[in-house]
Amino acid sequence: MAITAAMVKELREMTGAGMMDCKKALTATEGNMEEAVDFLREKGLATAQKKASRIAAEGIVATALSEDAKKAVAVEVNAETDFVAKNEKFQGYVAQVAAQALTTGAADVEAFLAEEWTAEPGKTVGEALAAQIAVIGENMKIRRFQQMEEQNGFIASYIHMGGKIGVLVDVETDVINDEIREMAKNLAMQVAALKPIYMNNSEVDETYKEHELEIIKAQIENDPKMAGKPEKVINGAVMGRLNKQLKEICLLDQVYVKAEDGKQLVSAYVAQVAKANSANIAIKGFVRFETGEGLEKKNEDFAAEVAKQMGL
Repeated sequence: MAITAAMVKELREMTGAGMMDCKKALTATEGNMEEAVDFLREKGLATAQKKASRIAAEGIVATALSEDAKKAVAVEVNAETDFVAKNEKFQGYVAQVAAQALTTGAADVEAFLAEEWTAEPGKTVGEALAAQIAVIGENMKIRRFQQMEEQNGFIASYIHMGGKIGVLVDVETDVINDEIREMAKNLAMQVAALKPIYMNNSEVDETYKEHELEIIKAQIENDPKMAGKPEKVINGAVMGRLNKQLKEICLLDQVYVKAEDGKQLVSAYVAQVAKANSANIAIKGFVRFETGEGLEKKNEDFAAEVAKQMGL
């Protein structure tokens, strides 16, 4: 397979590795981008933990909560340009989408598009979207939504950078006051900033662990400082690095960003707030949406994708 300059540029943007190293990785993996990322990681030439996502669409993430904060939703709506994403009409429309997504019984976006648009009865959500596209003059897409409910506590929400990132945090608690609400907001900000994937180690997928072990082992074997070291030492280094990495992707095991000593874990912070308020608190889950996250457009036609979703 011919390795093009565009492929090398893409891999470089994903990993931060040098041009020649990217070309070598693509050649060794016959142009497979995902395998090339792993190749660079194994050689210690890439910093990405996994294949990076190319953000190919603008837009915003919005959240909506019920009055009692026991139910919430996060939605992402895409547009073609950042200019439109900052447009008041677009933002108002996204707020309407979030309000409807809060109470929808639809299981996915396709079903959501087919239901009646509550802001204008007689139209479907999809038809209302088509009308907005005509008014705003840019292709748009309701990409995803996720609801969250907590009857024995509340849901906290946080919007970062005007809608670039939206977070929901599920807090189960028998006491609700300002201090506990503040704790929940702090956790939502933590999720926005540090991008955890799981709540704790027990939730981490075994396939993920096995894949990362292989990468870390290759990294250590390629490290000149580890040459000739006993197998026991190498295995210890591998497990140590894996455990450090797992702490970085598990919310409750992360270091709390506002910790005064720079060491307190999120789990310890939650326990501290619970004790101070004589409360039983459990963080049950979180949702983190980042605009454009995971979109792999490459040579895809954004307009065609929108038209396909709209059934045009």
